[in-house]
Amino acid sequence: MAFDYNRIFRSALEEVAAEKRYRVFAEIERVAGKFPKAIYHGADAPRDITIWCSNDYLGMGQHRDVIDACRDAAGRMGVGAGGTRNISGTSHPLVNLEAELADLHHKEAALAFTSGFISNEASISTIAQLIPDCLILSDALNHSSMIEGVRRSRSEKKIFRHNDVGHLEDLLKAAGKERPKLIVFESVYSMDGDIGPIGKICDLAEKYGAMTYIDEVHAVGMYGPRGGGIAERDGEMDRIDVIEGTLAKAFGCMGGYIASNGDIVDAVRSFAPGFIFTTALPPSIAAAATASIRHLKASSAEREGQQRQATRTKDVLLRRGLPVMPSVTHIVPVLVGDAELCKAASDRLMDTHDIYIQPINYPTVPRGTERLRITPTPFHDDALIEGLAEALCEVWDTLGIPYAETVRAAAAE
Repeated sequence: MAFDYNRIFRSALEEVAAEKRYRVFAEIERVAGKFPKAIYHGADAPRDITIWCSNDYLGMGQHRDVIDACRDAAGRMGVGAGGTRNISGTSHPLVNLEAELADLHHKEAALAFTSGFISNEASISTIAQLIPDCLILSDALNHSSMIEGVRRSRSEKKIFRHNDVGHLEDLLKAAGKERPKLIVFESVYSMDGDIGPIGKICDLAEKYGAMTYIDEVHAVGMYGPRGGGIAERDGEMDRIDVIEGTLAKAFGCMGGYIASNGDIVDAVRSFAPGFIFTTALPPSIAAAATASIRHLKASSAEREGQQRQATRTKDVLLRRGLPVMPSVTHIVPVLVGDAELCKAASDRLMDTHDIYIQPINYPTVPRGTERLRITPTPFHDDALIEGLAEALCEVWDTLGIPYAETVRAAAAE
């Protein structure tokens, strides 16, 4: 009898479904000029919705200058890149983009990838592989792409407790000053909205002779006087050896990148399979990203508006007694604490209130901390925020999801 291959896949899917972790993708049609409004293509007729979970944090994906740059490049150069970077894919707009990124972070060079996942996976693994006897020290809450880069490097690794510089120092001290070491961590941790202690980690790196690699994916464009990220905001950018970021969030486009000194960038360019054997970013995307970066270097209006509306969203939801988890950034996580309820809450928001917020369940977050991850933008005005609060309260009441009891008790007194 032939082996039943499909049974293996069905069984795996059934297990995910039984754990209430099966992902359902919402088919969304963004409408230029109407962000955060969109059209949802569900089982019934298409209908208008409001997106509250977009990574296009500043709405730059619909900025006129960005669209015009994309359209102009596509009109002049066509749609695709034409090949890998080594085989006809190094377009003039892509070279300009890398120069713009290097300038953003005050580094000698930058290298663009097709996604932030690939930039982390390829860069971390390649850098560590090139360093003899490298020890990687990785924050416990690092993104999956960083974890994959560490794994693929085949280097020894040590995990330090999240943002625990004391634990990190213990591991550095045990390794000894002579051993090569690479510390990999994030600036903004996107599920909880907290910030890595960049300055303290740099202090330890200098004390114990380690390299530093920071993921600024959820911070570039969002923080700092020119949008260089938390490291720029805190005056620590020049102390970081490798800065990794994305073009797909605050910059509203697609792709990832690293910025560093010329030798490190050239080494990754020359040795990373994830860069060498991948078709390059299209000229139109590179041109659009460059326009977005240039705009946000000069304009702080988008950042200020986003921070204002994120703060207001937290305040309004907290006043209603909703369990907003502590966050010092633009991320607004609302705790549900149960995978099935989290999915049900997301479904009811969409079906009853035309509000789209994707549920965040295990393995993205630990079991018992399932949540709705809300990302206000400058375009979520006060009326939309009030409407969100009303909708969430209706969902919480209908499904019996716990409120933040301490907040409710204080409000009742």
